Amino acid sequence: MLAMYNLCTDMCYIEEIGGASQNYCDRKYTQWPCASGKGYYGRGPLQLTWNYNYGAAGKSVGFDGLNNPEKVAQDPEVAFKAALWFWMNNVKQVLPRGFGATTRAINSGECNGGNTAAMNARAGYYRAYCKQFGVDPGSSLTC
Repeated sequence: MLAMYNLCTDMCYIEEIGGASQNYCDRKYTQWPCASGKGYYGRGPLQLTWNYNYGAAGKSVGFDGLNNPEKVAQDPEVAFKAALWFWMNNVKQVLPRGFGATTRAINSGECNGGNTAAMNARAGYYRAYCKQFGVDPGSSLTC
């Protein structure tokens, strides 16, 4: 029997576990320069990461993503606006290709052997939630 998962104990993190040890600053994106002492690790419902995402999301939804990335974890309205921004700009267009494509769009580091255990766990959660809602998870569940 498939184990039942609890949404908030299994998948509700405001900040990336161990994220503070990650910087996620890609200096080649000069339009979105990293601020000194700031970390661009995962925060919010879709775990926004990287300076270029914080900068662009901030510009789009109205917060200073480069100098105040913490706001995504501190302000629920900003968190969900940033998540929706990310979804509309990075994920929506890959939906027809299946759940694995959404994983690649949201967390490509899990794909192509990057973190097979995390990728398989994510697909397992998805299958479990689909079962709880009585919907077919489809094929192409992994990237």
